[in-house]
Amino acid sequence: MHNISRRDFIRSTVVCGIGASVLSCQSNIRNSRQKKTRYIAAYDTESPDCLAACRKIVEVHRRFEMPATFFMLGRTLDANPAEYRELLDDPLFEIATHTYSHRMLRDNDFCGSAISLEEKRKEIFKGKDAVERVFERPCIGLRPGCGFDNALIGEPAVLELLRQAGIQYVSSLLWGPDYSLPAMLREPFNYKDEGFPEIWELPGHGWHENLLKDHNKWGPRRLTLWPSPFPEAIAGGFCKIPEDEFNINRVFLDRATESGKSFVSLIWHPWSLDKFDPDMKMLELTFAHVRRLGLEPCTYARLYESVSGVAKL
Repeated sequence: MHNISRRDFIRSTVVCGIGASVLSCQSNIRNSRQKKTRYIAAYDTESPDCLAACRKIVEVHRRFEMPATFFMLGRTLDANPAEYRELLDDPLFEIATHTYSHRMLRDNDFCGSAISLEEKRKEIFKGKDAVERVFERPCIGLRPGCGFDNALIGEPAVLELLRQAGIQYVSSLLWGPDYSLPAMLREPFNYKDEGFPEIWELPGHGWHENLLKDHNKWGPRRLTLWPSPFPEAIAGGFCKIPEDEFNINRVFLDRATESGKSFVSLIWHPWSLDKFDPDMKMLELTFAHVRRLGLEPCTYARLYESVSGVAKL
């Protein structure tokens, strides 16, 4: 499969917006009535500050009976294995891997160059092993550090490592075209054109929320497309209060629902959520809106079961 051009990417992902026909919108809305859009709360759990944050996050999830997928960095998990096991060993939660130490599995324009193939093997295998060792259950999913604008298309060597490790889905498409934000509402697909039909890509959507608050200290920089396919999701400045972040979240939740997308999942980081909003008000606002919309909460593992047709995990 060839790289996706900016034009093709936008044309294939913007539904009921620029370039989408009225007939397509009506068809998608009809489909949304027939089958609910799923909602997945997902967390890239990757720093020492995440443990205290996860304690607050888990309390909100249990109160709302909201499932979640925690993509755990192996190094972070190994630093506090008993604490994370006690906190997250719950039927509500899926534990997947975020690699072992957040090193790049392919080049990323903002986060750096790819490491060697042998180093990629260690990131994949050690990260998965950490999850399975601590939680004593299979780890079938992986989200690479930072993610990429073209998923793992054109990376057969990485896909082969995932196959060998027993990874069944990857969530690596976390940017819009040309490393822009927000990430589009892309649907799941498998890597059959790369020779790996058994491996599925389950993207993330929207903003990397830490960048909305300048928590990475990047400051103002080129991140968005012009013209934007999501102008209503382009903030006039960094978020100042939880309501600012929720108002951006709801753009993607509403658009996914209206256009009949199979799922919507935002890109969240526990350390950043807690730094900005220690009372977790944004989570409460977002989960309440998910319930109002009638979305079906699930995990990435459950979405994988649905799209791949495998037996319940």
